Amino acid sequence: MKELMIGNAAFARGLYEAGCKIVSSYPGTPSTEITECAAEYDEMYCEWAPNEKVAMEVVFGASLQGARAFCGMKHVGLNVAADPLYTMSYTGVTGGVVIAVADDPGMHSSQNEQDSRHHAIAAKVPMLEPADSEEALNFVKKAFDLSEKFDTPFIVRMCTRIAHSQSLVELSEREERENIPYEKNPQKYIMVPANAKRRHPFVEERTKALTEFAETTELNTEEYGSEELGIITSGTCYQYVKEVYGDNVSILKLGMVNPLPVERIKKFASKVKRLVVIEELDPVIENHCKAIGVSVEGKELFTCIGEFSQAYIASVMGMPAKESISIETNVPVRPPVMCAGCPHRGMYYSLKKNNCTVIGDIGCYTLGSAAPLNAMDSTLCMGASISGIHGFNKASNGESANHTVAVIGDSTFMHSGMTGLVNIAYNNSASTVIILDNSITGMTGHQQNPTTGYNIKGDPAAAVNLEALCKAIGIKRVRVVDPYDLAACDTAIKEELAVDEPSVIISRRPCMLLKYVKVKSPVVVDPEKCKGCKKCMTLGCPSISIKDKKATIDATLCVGCDVCKQLCKFDAIESEER
Repeated sequence: MKELMIGNAAFARGLYEAGCKIVSSYPGTPSTEITECAAEYDEMYCEWAPNEKVAMEVVFGASLQGARAFCGMKHVGLNVAADPLYTMSYTGVTGGVVIAVADDPGMHSSQNEQDSRHHAIAAKVPMLEPADSEEALNFVKKAFDLSEKFDTPFIVRMCTRIAHSQSLVELSEREERENIPYEKNPQKYIMVPANAKRRHPFVEERTKALTEFAETTELNTEEYGSEELGIITSGTCYQYVKEVYGDNVSILKLGMVNPLPVERIKKFASKVKRLVVIEELDPVIENHCKAIGVSVEGKELFTCIGEFSQAYIASVMGMPAKESISIETNVPVRPPVMCAGCPHRGMYYSLKKNNCTVIGDIGCYTLGSAAPLNAMDSTLCMGASISGIHGFNKASNGESANHTVAVIGDSTFMHSGMTGLVNIAYNNSASTVIILDNSITGMTGHQQNPTTGYNIKGDPAAAVNLEALCKAIGIKRVRVVDPYDLAACDTAIKEELAVDEPSVIISRRPCMLLKYVKVKSPVVVDPEKCKGCKKCMTLGCPSISIKDKKATIDATLCVGCDVCKQLCKFDAIESEER
């Protein structure tokens, strides 16, 4: 049976067919759908963990019990999970462990463009890279087998295009597997220095064995065409190369990108007159080729920035580009914007009104940095807002504390904001933290988190009480405001910034896109009363525009949040009953 699947769904199917039992992940585009699709198979236990480090450690425990286990994340999530990963390389596994990392060339939804192959090399963990949905499924199954054979976790590197593009996948039945019996083995699994010293030589020998495996494995394939040009490539770049050249070029397609073969590359190089490495981001394959004495062309031709395409590769290689459908260049750019009725908008307006310095964080609320609000000064990584405001205020000897706040979402706070708040309480920083609680993990598509009261399947679960948690951490001043109430937001900001102690404001209202949220009647503008002052436009609400020098509101977008009504001094914005 064959089915058309996006790469992430095919990956999840591979988990199912391989007999995986435990799945623990934190959502992160472009990896999120792997775990969402996996949760549709009742044979696997699936969960959203508070962060990627926790997910990786859950998988370690499941493997220790002898079960096949998986965790998925985006490329920056692997930074968070690096601590357990690097030591899991030493301990090895009992049940097979597969880790998905989804890179994001072009930074469609990410704050950097890092190349996760470096993590695999540094951790000395093998990595596979599929080039379509069919390979995503098959590589996962192969990775579990190899994980148990070589006693190592296996990383499968996805990227945005493979994760979200569709191709045909051949489906098989699930292969149920009993847990490998647990046996106490402190020398293998207790990584105190004495034991770790014994395990490091094992890791080096394992890398040699995996390199030998790379010389013959069918994960790496050769396609011989013209002797004039040979191309070494992997993943999505393989698809672009095939679009440009078809069968008229020799290709070494690397499905196993760490460790890389040596003799196989040399043999391929000997059969072509010109050898080019085509890879997105960093010159990992290129540097390996040069290190083993193989002369190649690579980054002197191709950029190390952003995504490639068949048109780009054709242009660089002097080939005619294939015909493709493209968007006309005169189409207006539509920048990302907070939705109409977004609960974060009112709080950001109040922060801008009070001329606050805003230390930001990762989530859909990062859009508060965009015009016309421009209400954010920095965004670094998950949880950095709370740690960052502490350092920011301490560096000014507290002088910045009366006009500086940190903003962080509820899911991000659970991910990595709690420890920063502990630091603020413990080290007595007069810092104000605003938790933007929209009752969901919004940016990645509405996944549950520990504050929502539901698990990945939508079943009731324990819900973390943010107010109680903040107080337990040591914050005495904790208050909740409705971000639709501008006066309340303004009062809360002024009062908390004025006190010389740590404080938390919880800005609480659910995301307007949640199914259970009832939309109110849209508001309308009375053109007779409207003076065209454009005060309502300062909110940046996509439902408000100016026509004939008067404000107008799109009733198909407006959700009746009434925030704009509170700004109009002329009472020109009125509610309209449906």
